[in-house]
Amino acid sequence: MRLSQEQVRTFRTQGFLVLDQLFGPEETEAFQEAFRRDSLIPGEHRVIERDSGDVRAVYASHERQPEFAALVRAPRVLGPVRQLLGSDVYVYQFKTNAKAPFAGAGWSWHQDFVAWQLADNLQLPRLVNVGVFLDDVNEFNGPVIFCPGSHRDGLVKKGRGAGQAASEQHIDPDDIALTATDMTGLVNRHGMVSAKGSAGTVVLFDPEIVHGSAPNMAPFRRRLLIMTYNDVANVPRPLGEPRPAYVVGRDTRPLEPVDEPIVPALEVVA
Repeated sequence: MRLSQEQVRTFRTQGFLVLDQLFGPEETEAFQEAFRRDSLIPGEHRVIERDSGDVRAVYASHERQPEFAALVRAPRVLGPVRQLLGSDVYVYQFKTNAKAPFAGAGWSWHQDFVAWQLADNLQLPRLVNVGVFLDDVNEFNGPVIFCPGSHRDGLVKKGRGAGQAASEQHIDPDDIALTATDMTGLVNRHGMVSAKGSAGTVVLFDPEIVHGSAPNMAPFRRRLLIMTYNDVANVPRPLGEPRPAYVVGRDTRPLEPVDEPIVPALEVVA
C-alpha cells in the first residue's frame, strides 16, 4: 500500500492523516480479543489507573500476541510508514492506551519527541506514530486532539536533559506537558482537530505534533493502539540505564512487509 500524493501532502502539512476503516470488522475484533488477553497478563508492562484499578496502558503486546505481531508487519501499515520516512524502520514502541467508560483519564497536551529525547537521548524526530482505533471514537469518549500544523514549529518545550527516567510512566509530567500559555498561542495559530472514526480506522501522526486528550465522559470504552516506528539509523543513545525493553524496543533490525492474515485460522477439531 502507498499513500497518494494528496495524502502525503496532508500528513506533511497537518502533521496527521486519518485512514478510515483501514482494518475490517473481523480484524478489529481480533485486535480487541488480543488486547483483552494481553491486559490480563500481570507485569510492569501493564499500567493501572490509580483510582479505578482499570487498565490504562499495556506495552509491547506485539511480543506476546500473534495478531499484533502480524499487525506491525502488515503492508497496509508498514508501506505508508516507510514511504513517509523514506527509510527502513523498526518498532520503537508498541502500546495500547485504554479509557474505561466514565473513568478513563485524559492525557495532557504534549509532544511525543520531547519525552523520547529526554528519556532515551533520541537524536532526531525520524519516527511515525500509527494509531489504530480498537473502538469507535467520537467527541464523547476522549478522542486524541491535535493542533494541526504545530509539528512545523519544532519543539515548544525542551526537556532538561537525557537519561533521567527509568520508565516512561516515571517521566515528570512537568518536563513534557505544555502550559496554558503555550497552548493559547498554539491554538490561536493552528486551531484544534480531534481524530474520530469507526473501529479499524488508523491515524498516522508526527512525533512533534502537539496533542492531548480529555477524559472519557461516555458509557463506552476507548482503546487506542499506538505503534511507533523509528528510522533504523536513529537508534536511542541513552546516557544512563536504558528504559525497559517493553517501553523501548531493542530489536532495531529493519522490518519487511509480510501480508499475513490478521484473523487467526479456526482450529479443525477431528
